Amino acid sequence: MLPTLVLVGRPNVGKSTLFNRLTKSRDALVADLPGLTRDRHYGRGIGASQPYLVVDTGGFEPNTDSGILKAMAVQTLLAIDEADVIIFIVDGRQGATPQDMEIANRLRRCKCPVLLAVNKTEGMNKAVVSAEFHELGLGDPLSISSAHGEGVKDIIDLALESFDVVEEEPELDQTGERVPKVAIVGRPNVGKSTLVNALLGEERVIAFDEPGTTRDSISIDLEKNGKHYTLIDTAGVRKRGRVLEAIEKFSVIKTIQSIEEANVVILVVDAQEGITEQDAHVAAYILEAGRALVVAINKWDGLKEEERDWV
Repeated sequence: MLPTLVLVGRPNVGKSTLFNRLTKSRDALVADLPGLTRDRHYGRGIGASQPYLVVDTGGFEPNTDSGILKAMAVQTLLAIDEADVIIFIVDGRQGATPQDMEIANRLRRCKCPVLLAVNKTEGMNKAVVSAEFHELGLGDPLSISSAHGEGVKDIIDLALESFDVVEEEPELDQTGERVPKVAIVGRPNVGKSTLVNALLGEERVIAFDEPGTTRDSISIDLEKNGKHYTLIDTAGVRKRGRVLEAIEKFSVIKTIQSIEEANVVILVVDAQEGITEQDAHVAAYILEAGRALVVAINKWDGLKEEERDWV
């Protein structure tokens, strides 16, 4: 599973600039968050000792208690919960602010490592600029310039040094043939649970996302027409006859991890809603990752004849 690095900081400290530098692309996967003017961006990090996922969370204002900024803070906290390493970005030209201190107080309670990046230090005495950020209590500040690339490679190498590069051995069945891995992904309520249960059979009970494994997808063995497959399922906790997709949380990180693990990805879309921007972004990521893509158009039976022709 690829390490996930989450970029956190107050607005306008240079998170998006760093994100674009790390992914070397502006075509990042975007999570549709209703009502938010700033979306979280997801992409695959390039140029390090190993591949990794990077998440740009947008501006984090933890003390806001209403409106759009509160919603953005909630989304940032959800991303933090899924992080392997957090890079907390502050502005070296503005110095440490009360808002930085509030964010630092939140991050000190995180279980994963937190690296403190002092951005916009190009052309400045880095030791002097970073000195005041020791008061945040997050260890030694690391001076970087996301715009010019100074110090960026060093902080990413530091973030990834505890993760081993694992060459995954292909899984083989009893006859020695390679078992294809098939991921089933899609937005909430598009029918992933129904598809999984249809493939596995009526009697199958599927449950995962136990406490402590919120990032993990479940792998399910499937035998069809004499061939063995592994289904990688991200649909959430559910039981046959009691599908709970309505309360499913859509995790882009979980979806990306499943795509990376699979050989073939089935993208389930809702025929009645059509192809959304989120569907298009996910499909693009699948193709860029070099995986085979199958688009499953679900809820076809609810369309009229002319609507089917349009779809």
